[in-house]
Amino acid sequence: MKTKPDEPHLIMLVRAISSVTVVIYILVAIALTTLALLSFYDVGLQLLNAVVGETGSAGILQVLHALLVTIIIIEILETVTAYFRTNRLQVKPILLAGLTAMIRKILISGVNVTETADTVLTLAAIAVLTAAIVYIGKEEG
Repeated sequence: MKTKPDEPHLIMLVRAISSVTVVIYILVAIALTTLALLSFYDVGLQLLNAVVGETGSAGILQVLHALLVTIIIIEILETVTAYFRTNRLQVKPILLAGLTAMIRKILISGVNVTETADTVLTLAAIAVLTAAIVYIGKEEG
């Protein structure tokens, strides 16, 4: 059996690229962790402002908005940590982050005036993401 003379170089190249990928994932995980902590700090500030200030339901929506952004960041961070655990990219946390973002958009649309078509498309996206999460749940289970 004849082997190619450049196979060791190819193996070294693949290992180098894999190492760079792991380093990038570590940097992304550090950045997402920092963002999640800062976002949670923002939730605390928004909550304090809603309690102390007299902002009413607008203040509660601001707290909910900040909290949902934190959840989105955590779901994306979960994707990165799942990659470290399994060496595979997990789709379910990405779908959950997308679903959370769409729900956040619907909640914010209650404050801002939006087009009916935009709301219908957002609801359609929520339905598709929910169906995908259920389907992936059945595949995993």
